[in-house]
Amino acid sequence: MTAKADFQPDEWELVIEGPTFAGTMTATAQGGGTFREAFALAKAYAEARKQHGESQLLDELAATKPKVERYHSIDEMREKGLPRLKQAADLVAQKGTPEEAEAYRGFVLAVAQRVAEAHEEGGQKVSPNEQAAIEEIKATIGATS
Repeated sequence: MTAKADFQPDEWELVIEGPTFAGTMTATAQGGGTFREAFALAKAYAEARKQHGESQLLDELAATKPKVERYHSIDEMREKGLPRLKQAADLVAQKGTPEEAEAYRGFVLAVAQRVAEAHEEGGQKVSPNEQAAIEEIKATIGATS
């Protein structure tokens, strides 16, 4: 089983940043609902903690305070954040099992999806801009689902 101890401190920072980055990117894809979306991000972590024991890596990730990297613009977020997200997913894939890598990608996407669904825009549960952000995240981390 892969754990926090298997990563260098700077690598672990990337890994813990991944899910919150995905949530933040999704939240900024469409205006409105920021408070609800922040609450949804916190709730995704709380639910992951309840599933304790399925993956040591995810247990330690969910138990760590989410890290939010600040970006000055959406363009900067894409330019700097997406490569960091890819690095994080690649690190987990290199150091973990295929199942752990899939679980990490799944958690990143679950956070993004939960944030997108936190606030309806234009009568849609997930706006086209939010869905586009989720698809960009999927492509970045190599997720298939």
